Amino acid sequence: MSLALVHSRARAGVDAPPVRVEVHLSGGLPCTQIVGLPEAAVRESRDRVRAAILCAQFEFPARRITINLAPADLPKDGGRFDLPIALGILAASGQIDRQALAAHEFIGELALTGELRGVDGALPAAIAAARERRTLVVAPDNADEAALARQATVKVARTLLEVCAALAGEKTLPDAQVSTCDPAPLPDLADVRGHAQARRALEIAAAGGHHLLLVGSPGCGKTLLASRLPGILPEASEAEALETAAIASAGRHGVDPARWRQRPYRAPHHTASAVALVGGG
Repeated sequence: MSLALVHSRARAGVDAPPVRVEVHLSGGLPCTQIVGLPEAAVRESRDRVRAAILCAQFEFPARRITINLAPADLPKDGGRFDLPIALGILAASGQIDRQALAAHEFIGELALTGELRGVDGALPAAIAAARERRTLVVAPDNADEAALARQATVKVARTLLEVCAALAGEKTLPDAQVSTCDPAPLPDLADVRGHAQARRALEIAAAGGHHLLLVGSPGCGKTLLASRLPGILPEASEAEALETAAIASAGRHGVDPARWRQRPYRAPHHTASAVALVGGG
């Protein structure tokens, strides 16, 4: 049967819903069709996958290829499905063992040379894969981030050929490791001169876990004080840090493994309105 199933993960905010990449080969004129609500970047994966398979010295089947990204009503974006699509085509054509795919999940964008590139949202994908007790395979760019989920089994592969060799039992992929480095020091509350009442409010809020509202004229020291608050807060627990890191993982800048246990702080822009600060529609 020319049908293969590969497990992957989409990105929906800070969540990583499961996606079943189903690949079917049939007779007819050679063509590749992707269905399942793919956006433009996903539809363009046809050319990236074809070049990556050929560069890895595999055969791209000259048949009608139908790729279904289930569930069909979940929007799919980015290049994160390149690797599972390529593996699905190879498994459906009998070039790799389809049974070896069942215990793994794959995310990663493919270069034309077959190299794996990182994608966003690797940490939520690792957390979700751990709940399903599957091994997640990621690119080297996502290794530090995905390794933060200590309960997950995360493997790192540099190329499509390495993934295929690991599935065939010819190679062992290395585990993802968190890079060890000292975090940058946070701003110190001792730098603030005066503001005795405001300093006292910061200490009470930090000790009791209270909300804090800073009101005052421009230049009176609100941002200065707010930037010192994370420095007097206790270190985040692993569950709190993972939740915060998952939000950063879905963003453009990703997670800084050296500071993932520190309390986050981002200074608001000086042009932000009151509605933008407190949230609202």
